[in-house]
Amino acid sequence: MVNTTVVTALSCAAAILAAGPAAAQTNTASPTRAATASALAAAATGSASSAARFAALRSPDNHIAVTVRAADGKLTYTIARDGKPVLLASELGLQLAGADLANDLSLVAASAPRAVEDHYQMAVGKRKDITYRANEQIWSLQNAKQQKIDVVFRVSNDGVAFRYVVAEPSLPLKKLVQEHTTFALPAGAKAWLQPMSVAQTGWSNTNPSYEEHYQMEIPVGAKSPTEAGWVFPALFRTGANWLAISEANMDGSWQASRLAQDSSGGEYRIGNPMAPEVYTNGGLMAEVEGTLTSPWRIIALGSLSTVTNSTLGTDLAAPAVAFDATRIKPGRASWSWAILKDDSIVYDVQKKFIDYAADMKWEYTLIDVNWDRNIGYDKIKELADYAAKKNVGLILWYNSSGPWNKTEYSPKGQLLTHEQRVKEFKRLSDIGIKGLKIDFFAGDGQSMIAYYNDILRDAAAAGLLVNFHGSTLPRGWHRTWPNLMTMEAIRGFEFTTFEQKDQEAMPSHAAMLPFTRNLFDPMDFTPVVFGDIPKIKRASTNGFELATSVLYLSGIQHFADTPEGMATAPDYVKKFMQNVPRSWDDSRLVDGYPGKYAVVARRSGDTWYIAGINGADKEKTLTLDLSFVGSKQGVIITDGKEARSFNQRAIAAGKKVVVTVKPHGGFVIQL
Repeated sequence: MVNTTVVTALSCAAAILAAGPAAAQTNTASPTRAATASALAAAATGSASSAARFAALRSPDNHIAVTVRAADGKLTYTIARDGKPVLLASELGLQLAGADLANDLSLVAASAPRAVEDHYQMAVGKRKDITYRANEQIWSLQNAKQQKIDVVFRVSNDGVAFRYVVAEPSLPLKKLVQEHTTFALPAGAKAWLQPMSVAQTGWSNTNPSYEEHYQMEIPVGAKSPTEAGWVFPALFRTGANWLAISEANMDGSWQASRLAQDSSGGEYRIGNPMAPEVYTNGGLMAEVEGTLTSPWRIIALGSLSTVTNSTLGTDLAAPAVAFDATRIKPGRASWSWAILKDDSIVYDVQKKFIDYAADMKWEYTLIDVNWDRNIGYDKIKELADYAAKKNVGLILWYNSSGPWNKTEYSPKGQLLTHEQRVKEFKRLSDIGIKGLKIDFFAGDGQSMIAYYNDILRDAAAAGLLVNFHGSTLPRGWHRTWPNLMTMEAIRGFEFTTFEQKDQEAMPSHAAMLPFTRNLFDPMDFTPVVFGDIPKIKRASTNGFELATSVLYLSGIQHFADTPEGMATAPDYVKKFMQNVPRSWDDSRLVDGYPGKYAVVARRSGDTWYIAGINGADKEKTLTLDLSFVGSKQGVIITDGKEARSFNQRAIAAGKKVVVTVKPHGGFVIQL
């Protein structure tokens, strides 16, 4: 019996080490895999000390400690930082069809901790060169039927990640019923959360699309206003510590998760997508033959700066697939639909916006809905040829949907199968199209997550860039699929053109985004408008709008303003917009508070760009520590005295820079 347990424990450990990004990462492991296997065997035969089974797994800098306990048939974990509790005893486990792996559990083995190190580069995101270091430990457990589950924990200096691996041979088909993971926050903690919209609600039944307003600084345990729960990332504060909870490594075998509606006592549970959130006739929950491996559950934690600067969302994503590096071209784009809507998708207007992009030195023009009806493939080729002569690439809109919503915009139904995609993508490549914007997905069911992955795979094979709208959260996909430039999954600019109340709520909403939606993943908010919005009174200043060109991260930044709106800006602002970088080498939070204000610094080459917005309706004076840039000199562009005016002046970084920001105002500094 002991030998069987040892073999199974080793098999599970091998499956963990071989599966997903953990296997593909460049590891500096101590102990080695052989030593880890020895540790597992020792634990299984009882030679490992009981203290080792319950000793805390610590971060490399020793500040974060995770303690895993198997007691009374339950598996729990706690997290502390510098000795202060961050998460109280929280549950672990899975319920599968035919296997309860959450109750009556006993510990079989605990591996010795080992160091894990990974180096990778990102074309899209807050940082180009990234190094991830963590300590990893594997806990192997079995239920009363001796069915086994492994839990892999990693602890880095900026947080904690864990996932489940089930290689149980008695269950050839592993069908997930419910994940039992919880996150138990201490009393008095606060939360910044976005409700998940209910499936099949909203315009033309297009929900959920992660397009609700955040509830800010609410008591933990507050019930979601919708039965669908709360979206990721979920932001919390307990004492001096901040936490951002999300997930990564979504390969299409597992559904995308969220936090469940009820969190009584401050204990949040993993929630499931609703029944309609599937590809037609597809699966809702994970169901695989062979080894079942969950996504990584990630918890960035520490100071607000530590959390905001974290890259855990890509650190735990699967490494990049092969893709022609010459085609990975982040950039800026003109886009007529943002303000001019459906009537602008005609040949002459799109030619004008290509000229606009060329004048602004932007790389792309996005042609939106119904181009196939209003312009047609032949005329699109003419536009593509015209744009190419001006060094502008075209991106075309597509409707992803089958029968899962009531949208009528086209092209529709042309990307539903692999064969359709191969044919359509070749046609686009042949006429010189650079990328696609694909809209109106059904939600987070396993089959829908697989559909996203299938589209990305086929687009990569065709050398096409991708932007998903009406979509789920990226969850690190932009690392795995370098052709993924951005995704919506946000109540973005377009909502502020529909109703005045959305415009009024936008500044504080925008001040949430660097800490939540845009924390790990690119976000297609479609920012920057200096001119008028039809039938809407703008709530933000032009300084605020300019700042969002740097503040928001998106592989392709689709700027919302029209040529006429841009023409109202002074030459130095236009020059800034012409030269704002396409991608970033480094980023860091300078100052901020979720929903109130945000100041972020980003570096491109040797130049630092510091952008700040004030989400409040009162003037705010900030004293910024810019010592990290050295003694550089440059300029600051702020709001002027008159409405929608600007002011530019010279500035030297020094150690402290004082900036007064108008209500709903903003600034940029270039050093």
